Amino acid sequence: MDWEQMREALWPSAPGEHASEIADWFAGRLAGVDTVLIARNASGEALGFIELAIRTVAESCYSGRIGYVEGWYVESYWRRRGVGLALLRAAEDWARAQGCSEMASDAALDNRVSQRAHEAAGFAEVGRSVCYRKALDEAIR
Repeated sequence: MDWEQMREALWPSAPGEHASEIADWFAGRLAGVDTVLIARNASGEALGFIELAIRTVAESCYSGRIGYVEGWYVESYWRRRGVGLALLRAAEDWARAQGCSEMASDAALDNRVSQRAHEAAGFAEVGRSVCYRKALDEAIR
């Protein structure tokens, strides 16, 4: 499965947007994703990916230069086999090379699988939130 298909599996609410976002990333126009790492087996099959960025602010981080996991996905067959952890360790190496001393990430409140994966990889939960939106213009409701 390639990067686009894995993104669609991770973020199914945005079908069709992934191809253009990937094209924008290769063109240097996708804000919020600085690098992408893709895990492949010896045959070249994509097993998972991690999208990373450098942020200046993240919950409970203080350094001002934080490696941030924007997206992290492993194909279901390859989960619990070390692929996700290998991607995260490579992400940590990348963040250190960028001058970061902290990493941060997030997971949906109802995504216990992601929460457990983060905790197993050494992340500590630092907060929970519920986000709200209010349209101020009837045209964009």
